[in-house]
Amino acid sequence: MSTTNTAAESVKDGASHLAGQLKPGRVYRREDLARLSTAVDRHLRQLVASGRLKKLSQGLYHSPKQSAFGLLPPADDLVVESFLRDKDFLVFSPSAYNTVGLGTTQLYNRTLVYNHKRHGIFTLGNRQFDFRIKPRFPKKLTPEFLFVDLLNNLDELAEDRDAVLRHARIKLPSFDSARLERAVESYGNMATRKRFQEWQHG
Repeated sequence: MSTTNTAAESVKDGASHLAGQLKPGRVYRREDLARLSTAVDRHLRQLVASGRLKKLSQGLYHSPKQSAFGLLPPADDLVVESFLRDKDFLVFSPSAYNTVGLGTTQLYNRTLVYNHKRHGIFTLGNRQFDFRIKPRFPKKLTPEFLFVDLLNNLDELAEDRDAVLRHARIKLPSFDSARLERAVESYGNMATRKRFQEWQHG
């Protein structure tokens, strides 16, 4: 066997070895995979070409999981965790505001990521994520947080601003007052805090 053929077989075997280490559904950074390969970039190109890996962005890859309906996309939290190299973030769609009962009805095809590291819109795979640096955010969505965050972002939303504010003021008594006050204090911007104070004393 020629030296060229031997080298080609070595790369192929290396890619197969790397493929055997992949767990379906997981998201990997290049440096994670580099520990498992002696020629990581060549092996990654081979695995992407064969469909064993999907490239989400520079240095970020997904090992797709097969279902009865085809390949499943990666979970948002796994993509964001690998991209940020951090577990401290909150991922949600502005459509979640509709659950608070303030009369909002719009559906949004975007995903917000509140975090402490990155700011801007990033395309990861075929999805766009709107990363926003925030000093504080909860570990999971709560009605009180969504109420406050909706008011914070009201000018960005495709809603009737005055109608939402009327609903918000009427809705105040339905919330646990202590939890809502803590949410306003922790997550409200200056305009939201001022409006909340006016409603309380109005």
